[in-house]
Amino acid sequence: MTQSLSGDGSRTVLRMERVLRHPPAKVWRAVTEPARLAEWFPSTVTAEMRVGGTVEFGFGPPGVVTDLDEPHVFAFTWDQDHLRWELHPEGDGTRLVLLHTFTDRAGAASFAAGWHTCIAELDLALDGRAVGDPGIDHVALHERYVAEFGLDEPVVEGARARVERQLTRPAEDVWKALEADAPAGAVREGDVLEHPGPDGARLRWELGEGTGHGARLHLTHDGGDPAVVTAHLRALLARLT
Repeated sequence: MTQSLSGDGSRTVLRMERVLRHPPAKVWRAVTEPARLAEWFPSTVTAEMRVGGTVEFGFGPPGVVTDLDEPHVFAFTWDQDHLRWELHPEGDGTRLVLLHTFTDRAGAASFAAGWHTCIAELDLALDGRAVGDPGIDHVALHERYVAEFGLDEPVVEGARARVERQLTRPAEDVWKALEADAPAGAVREGDVLEHPGPDGARLRWELGEGTGHGARLHLTHDGGDPAVVTAHLRALLARLT
């Protein structure tokens, strides 16, 4: 599997590629037919196979087919996201390319880990093997993509440094870790915890709903030194492992 992340600041594009051992015609059926999609896709999918056709999912609003070129391109919207599946002949097999376009850049590692697992299940289904857990360590895979995509890097805005980080643990676990090590002067109100940083400036931790099963962390340091944000984030992650 190869992958990359790009974007223009408002929309992010995740590109994932995998070479499959089966010809495009067979892979095409696996990415378009409802019974085949049910073997590996994260939702049921039923599509009117025409540009402008409706795509029904097992949850959420319906999407729309935006591109259709059998057996090469199948693209559609899913809520606010766009998925484009490309099938390129490669020897006797197929190079499958997924382009997933979305606005939630901080969730990119969750999307990448999820599609990595789904495409592994697709590979099993194409081989006629039992489809189930392909033996992937989802937490390790998520953290690998965080590092690869640079999603831990703080953003500096004047005198403020901040990072938005998708976590792999639920909010209750994260709060236990934060409050166990909270320094003197820490104050929690609802989903926000604030306390002085090592330089006397304020650190603000906020937990909200994220992608997958983990909480979304917003960590802000009103002092501007990105090293402070990075050190505290690494310390939290170490406590959660």
